[in-house]
Amino acid sequence: MNFRLLKDKLAGRSMLVLALLSVFVAVAIGLGLYLRSAPLLEIKSLGTLLGSSVWKPFKGEFGFFPFIMGTLWVTGIAILIALPLCLLCAIYISEYAHHRARKIIVPFVDLLSGIPPVVFGVWGILFIVPLIQDHIAPHFVEFSAGYSVLAGGIVLAIMILPLIISILLEVFATVPKELKDCSLSVGATQWQTIKFVLLKKSLPGIIAATVLAISRAFGETIAVLMVCGNMPMVPESMFDAGYPLPALIANNYGEMLSIPLYDSALLFAALILFVIIFLFNAVSRIVLARIEKKMA
Repeated sequence: MNFRLLKDKLAGRSMLVLALLSVFVAVAIGLGLYLRSAPLLEIKSLGTLLGSSVWKPFKGEFGFFPFIMGTLWVTGIAILIALPLCLLCAIYISEYAHHRARKIIVPFVDLLSGIPPVVFGVWGILFIVPLIQDHIAPHFVEFSAGYSVLAGGIVLAIMILPLIISILLEVFATVPKELKDCSLSVGATQWQTIKFVLLKKSLPGIIAATVLAISRAFGETIAVLMVCGNMPMVPESMFDAGYPLPALIANNYGEMLSIPLYDSALLFAALILFVIIFLFNAVSRIVLARIEKKMA
């Protein structure tokens, strides 16, 4: 009996240590990025770095505003495209599809998650960029090269589709079948049952899936940098080129290690990305907790 209690305590302490270790790793990453960004922060104010649009590294001008906006543009477009598609796809697979069709569709959705990002980037260059340049942009602007935040958003949306769909399918599976049967038994249609029972009970899970997808989208690099144009400018429309923070780091970090201030600036870009994702997840957790409290 004592040995069993000892094993139980040991397991509990081990899991506590692992949990604290994960927190320590996150704190260590943030602290490390801050310390490496310190040389830049000592000579430039935070407001200047975040609010300036001038990017001339060799002249000591580091304005991160275009890169922050490029990141927000690409991520926002990706979520606006992906979330409705994923929601409808997950509803169809969960509630409408025959079990044979489900066995065919789900593996193909999972297959998307295994495709390397560079393949998505090449696909975007060959298909999405010409589509925007020749067929979509001429209806809205005078000229667009196709390499734009819209192209980055479309490619990114395709990349995060399997993640959101997989999570939504798991969330929908947790809704008790009895609740849906009760709704159908009182005369509600299947769509009404989905709308007022399935989606309502799954709302916290849907929000959690969206948060996870946005966090993934913020940090995506290779595929996005191949199609978004990589110009340090603030996009005024979805057909303008953009330069997200991950693309800035990936394009320049290896070559600029010999320039201390440039190295510090790129690590500050990583710190900005880290803080954005941290704050977004923190706010999302608060909102999610309030929604769960109201639904309880």
